[in-house]
Amino acid sequence: MTYAKRLTAVTAERGRLCVGIDPMPSVLEAWGESADVAGVERVARGIVEALGTTIAVFKPQSAFFEPYGSAGIAVLERVLDDIRQAGALSLLDVKRGDIGSSMDGYAQAYLADGPLAADAMTVSPYLGFGSLKPALRTAQAHGRGIYVLARTSNPDGTGIQLAKAHGVTVAQNVVDEASRANKKNDNLVGLVIGGTHGDIGCDVDGFTGSILVPGIGAQGGKVEDLAAAFGRAVDRVLPTASREVIGGGRGELAGRAARLLDAVAGL
Repeated sequence: MTYAKRLTAVTAERGRLCVGIDPMPSVLEAWGESADVAGVERVARGIVEALGTTIAVFKPQSAFFEPYGSAGIAVLERVLDDIRQAGALSLLDVKRGDIGSSMDGYAQAYLADGPLAADAMTVSPYLGFGSLKPALRTAQAHGRGIYVLARTSNPDGTGIQLAKAHGVTVAQNVVDEASRANKKNDNLVGLVIGGTHGDIGCDVDGFTGSILVPGIGAQGGKVEDLAAAFGRAVDRVLPTASREVIGGGRGELAGRAARLLDAVAGL
């Protein structure tokens, strides 16, 4: 089954919410855990243990596992397996982007059938959309997906992403390239467009893939603003929240997730 079909099936059952697994120091502190690899494991796997049967998609952020070297990557492997066992989808946030054999190496690591395999991964198109071909090829072969950075949630991205070349913004060019790729690749290409912008700065009305929307909660984005921002594409939006769900500690986890799920259901 393709990634797009699996995503449609699991979100129909569990709702369209992606929960970020970001075991950063402030989250570890809120959980009463030590700022070491053992604490990271208890928090990251605890999130999946508590929410694994109710949340459709989890987004582990690789940056919070990598500082611990091989021990941290081993924890990430176990978290990805926990997500699989829970029947949810994993969207690994690694934002990889390179050319040729290097991009192919990243694709083999995260989109093939190895220990770090995820259902989807985030990628950067800023070496040219064509540089993503190895990721597209590997994702297609293994029934996985990719999410391409288009209009990110951070304000620093605006200068580059809304810059124009030949009358078209960089963000719109990414959207258009992703749309063309989806026609050949079973809608395996998604977009990353932040939920922190009143005007997203690009036209996604005709885009047929999934749209990952970070920035909900701690960065200021609100679920209730997404319908106005995304218009006719709002039914393809996958809102993602990290600290808004996990930042209050284990005791608040279920309640925070439930409130966001209810809000997303109203889109």
